[in-house]
Amino acid sequence: MRLRWLHDLFQRVLYAERRIDPWIRPLMDGLLQRPGTAIVQAIVNARRRNDGLALAEEKIGPDEEAILARITERMRAHMAQDFPPGRMERGGNTKTHGVVRGELVVHAGLPGHLAHGVFREPQRFRCWVRFGGPGPHTPPDIDDVGVLSIGVKLMGVPGAKLMADEAHTQDFTGISCPTFTTPNITENAILQQWSRDELPLWYFLDPRRPHLCDLLMQGLWSRTQGNPLGTGYYSCVPYLLGEGTAMQYAFLPAGPVDMAVPRLPRRPSDNYLRENMAKTLARTDASFTMTVQVQNDAHRMPIEHAGVLWPERLSPRVPVATLHIPRQRFDSPAQLAFADRLSFNPWHAIPEHRPLGNQNRARRRLYEELSRFRQAQNGVTHVEPTGDEAFD
Repeated sequence: MRLRWLHDLFQRVLYAERRIDPWIRPLMDGLLQRPGTAIVQAIVNARRRNDGLALAEEKIGPDEEAILARITERMRAHMAQDFPPGRMERGGNTKTHGVVRGELVVHAGLPGHLAHGVFREPQRFRCWVRFGGPGPHTPPDIDDVGVLSIGVKLMGVPGAKLMADEAHTQDFTGISCPTFTTPNITENAILQQWSRDELPLWYFLDPRRPHLCDLLMQGLWSRTQGNPLGTGYYSCVPYLLGEGTAMQYAFLPAGPVDMAVPRLPRRPSDNYLRENMAKTLARTDASFTMTVQVQNDAHRMPIEHAGVLWPERLSPRVPVATLHIPRQRFDSPAQLAFADRLSFNPWHAIPEHRPLGNQNRARRRLYEELSRFRQAQNGVTHVEPTGDEAFD
């Protein structure tokens, strides 16, 4: 009972802060984000040991399968607890703000060490881009607005794929914090238990096993979002960039976007993020620059620890492509329903971009099983999109 009372108190304080965040966040970011991130990352790195791994080398834990089974069961149970059949949402990145048409334009003249996989040559890929909330619930936007997610599904990608359920796609996913909520799947299993008990803040604050550095990173980088088209998204976990090379990627806004949240400090519309996206794309295009960081230090830029920010001073972010989202209407009921039939999985990938690390290894089965469960509960079938889909 005491844990519930304290959790609810912390949550009410957070909700109140979200109403004034747009006025204080620019000052806070200017004063605290860069030095705060440096301090938190110094603490994280001081507590890590050097495993002596090579570049792009993974280290598979002996209990990964058992941990994955626990995470999958807990997330499936949480989905069943929160959503009835026919209206089941995703277990993570839950609320769909919109699924929009886009095009990924690979830049010309990339240096040889970057020109692998979909970046091998200048080309264009049609794509569907899903913007979502963090989950695992679908509350009014202002109550769950600190972290956003992106899923970019390229279509018409040639070559062999790592999963058999889609033959022509390549998925890229990310969130708006540059490090992940949990550093590894062992801690993720603990988060899922607290989340199932509807006490997720205690994952960070439990004095028996605190995760204060993860909490501070989330706090430094989360904010009251105004428009999913105007924030950056980070992979947080690594992927191959050709054999023997690891990368992390990001999608960073390439132009100004109206980020005003209507009605603050009063309560805005429950779906104001979708509405702001719709207003933006009704009058103009939007775009993101896709950048990559190449791993060049196996300890400072780890494969198996998703709570470590890869230092830009060691490996600057290099632009490799532009994600172009043209003017469009995307908020019709038919197009929103289409999102339920899409499955985003980083293992929808060509071998040159194989996902790396324990979080990614878990995602292969976790995302696949939870997607099948959700779609079965909703009576819909998975679809591999072509880009030719039309909606009323």
